[in-house]
Amino acid sequence: MKKIVLLFLLVIFILNITNAQISWKDVSDAYGIDTPTFKVYESTGTLNDSPFRAFYVKVNKQDFYLSKGVDTTLYRRLTPNQYFEKLYHPLLIVNASFFEFKNNTNVNVIVQNNRLVAHNIQGIPGKGKDTLTYLHVLNSAIGMNRTKQQDLEIAYTYTDSSETNPYYQNTPIIPYRDSSAKMNLQDERLKLLKPWKVYWAVGGGPVLLKEGEIHITNNEEHKFAGKAILDRHPRTAMGYNQNGDLIIMAIQGRMGGIAVGATLNETANLLKEIGCVGAINLDGGGSSCMLVNGKETIKPSDAIGQRPVPAVFYITKRAYKIE
Repeated sequence: MKKIVLLFLLVIFILNITNAQISWKDVSDAYGIDTPTFKVYESTGTLNDSPFRAFYVKVNKQDFYLSKGVDTTLYRRLTPNQYFEKLYHPLLIVNASFFEFKNNTNVNVIVQNNRLVAHNIQGIPGKGKDTLTYLHVLNSAIGMNRTKQQDLEIAYTYTDSSETNPYYQNTPIIPYRDSSAKMNLQDERLKLLKPWKVYWAVGGGPVLLKEGEIHITNNEEHKFAGKAILDRHPRTAMGYNQNGDLIIMAIQGRMGGIAVGATLNETANLLKEIGCVGAINLDGGGSSCMLVNGKETIKPSDAIGQRPVPAVFYITKRAYKIE
């Protein structure tokens, strides 16, 4: 029994050492940031004995001179640098929704300036014995509520091209399969859904943190299959702390000896350690890229550099207060 207790204490000690390896340095000055309510932090070193590099920004909820939003394209993609020019040099540009390459369209909800502009894929086509059936899920998103000033919230969402707002609920559903490509809003499983009125919203998934605890709903959202949830990759994630401040993290990866990336659980733990109480995973891998004042933070993993994407989240500093 004593040996078991000692072994347990040793494991806890090792974990604490591992966690202590991650420290964050304020590098706002290096990115030309002179706004005290917008901070940039960098971490290099090791994570669970692997080379690690990441950045995060923290944006004070009470700065009403900072405008947050989403920009998207139709049937085409732009690099983050191209969005930076298109949006007249905002403070921040970061990749957002998952997307498909054939038509260059988002596959998650996007709300831009109070308007639903991209929709979820709610029915995942079956294969093999499940051909001609569809697995239905609710996809997670983060958005800014229109009825509560600057309040950020994470929701599980449903979209319909005939509706002006997405629908949402605070809990996921157990995925179910039927022969219809479209979910039926009258279904008993969707009885908690209601219109989600947000200024902006960015879809992704899965949820990583809920109410301050690690809570990864990949089984409910079906974003990553099998052991892929345990793989290390570049990551982009977005969340908020207890004060409602926005936090966006970009993790460099797929670069042996420099930065291997992080698993979903490692990403969730990093976000929790810096004070996030709610967070979701966004598109990662070769898409992960975050610009601050037009300067790259992490190095994108694609061989060509920045991958063109159909949507980005951005923050702009205004000369006037946003009400």
